[in-house]
Amino acid sequence: MTTINLNTGSDILCDLSQLGMLEISGADAITFLQGQLTNDVKLLLGTNAHYTAYCNPKGRMLALFLAFMHHNSQLGDHHHLQLNRELLEPIMKRLKMYVMRSKVEIKDVSGSIVKFGLNGPEAASLLSPMFSQIPIQDFELVSLENGAILKLPSANHNARFEIFTDVASAPLIWDALKNDCQIVDHNYWELLEIQAGIPDVSLATQEQFVPQMLNLDILNAINFKKGCYTGQEIVARTHYLGSVKRRTYLAEIASLAAPGDIVTDAVQSEIGQIVRAAPNLIGSFDVLAEVRIDAVAGGVLTCNGVPLLIKTLPYSL
Repeated sequence: MTTINLNTGSDILCDLSQLGMLEISGADAITFLQGQLTNDVKLLLGTNAHYTAYCNPKGRMLALFLAFMHHNSQLGDHHHLQLNRELLEPIMKRLKMYVMRSKVEIKDVSGSIVKFGLNGPEAASLLSPMFSQIPIQDFELVSLENGAILKLPSANHNARFEIFTDVASAPLIWDALKNDCQIVDHNYWELLEIQAGIPDVSLATQEQFVPQMLNLDILNAINFKKGCYTGQEIVARTHYLGSVKRRTYLAEIASLAAPGDIVTDAVQSEIGQIVRAAPNLIGSFDVLAEVRIDAVAGGVLTCNGVPLLIKTLPYSL
């Protein structure tokens, strides 16, 4: 990772091919997904998206999805699950194991659905010439003939969008936006996700976290009324017994950190680990760190021997 050079107040455009995408379809798709995910699939109406966790039977997270539904009157409804691309193959394989005789098809559509990120003070205005409608609320999804736009949460006053389109339309949209934007790599998008307090699961951190440890209850990624799903008993017990002892915090560190790196306290006891990390604009690194709540209140935190400075999340824990 290197320091990000960015002009102040820039609108940025980012290729998001580092993200994988699964498509779930078939007559039994909703029933199937309800039995696998922490959030309520029935709340996805084609006009919204939400985060949802995929857990093992012990309630430990295998993946975090950004989920939405695309309605097609001819082909039927398709549900899409966006995730860390390094997890795509093992997660797709695991999901297929549980299809059994259900009428469910699971496909990797990472290549056929092209994904861009757009962020900045003029982001909505830049989209207006190409799209007849722009989402206004966070997690609002607008589907149009030339693609779909999802508004994502942001830590500042800038608007942040993800654009989904097909291979044919992608160059036209990209070319129309690039002249008014600074092109950035995936590290900057990672930074925006971190500053918005959005966690992730990677190969280094699979099966390490119960969803509440990553603040997923606060991010409305768990529905406690939807019924049974894999790991539900542990997730529900954590909620109803009020036993969340670990949370994910935004922090800054002077040197490189990576997901899975251990966080320690003043006496070098292990108290947590790094969830996400990216270079920031001032020569250091912003991270999300999952840490024992009592340890944060207790004072000095370090990772790889370097102090972690706790910063303010855009939402309350």
